[in-house]
Amino acid sequence: MNFNKAEFILSATVPRQFVRDGLPQIAFAGRSNVGKSSVINRLLGRKNFARVGAAPGKTTQINYFKIDARAYLVDLPGYGYARVSKAERDRWGALMEEYFASGLISRGVLIVDSRHAPTADDVTMCGWFRESGCPMVVVANKLDKLKAREVEPNLARIREVLSLTENDILVPFSAEKGTGKEELISLLSHAVE
Repeated sequence: MNFNKAEFILSATVPRQFVRDGLPQIAFAGRSNVGKSSVINRLLGRKNFARVGAAPGKTTQINYFKIDARAYLVDLPGYGYARVSKAERDRWGALMEEYFASGLISRGVLIVDSRHAPTADDVTMCGWFRESGCPMVVVANKLDKLKAREVEPNLARIREVLSLTENDILVPFSAEKGTGKEELISLLSHAVE
């Protein structure tokens, strides 16, 4: 699958707008400041395809990007950002719950910050992916911000907090440097074949 062949399709703000055409959907989730848009842009080989905001929490809808006319990369709203009204957070939460319950997700990608232990929101999101029944990949972004001696202990901490098994896939990643890009593209390509 050629991730360089990507086109924006639509932004869903209500469940009736969810794409239901039978193509696989790879859903990307992560905290508001984890670099989700940067990871997506690195995978697509584009600088500003998924919007990178100066302020976290810019993705407020479910955004669909068609990849190589074979699958959708689905950019979910970032979570855990305090400067958004409770009503707006509740709206995002309801939209996300509807999407997870829809049975449309083929593969989940949970992006966490490799520098820190996953948050309670990350644990909740991991649980949502598990409950949806779709396979999941955890991407530990911002690897370039760690010293070499910090990498393994931090990855072990992520595995422990998210209760990942040996069968669960954790990809060390740097949107900045491109570390992990080829491994993630390979995993996602196999997921839709």
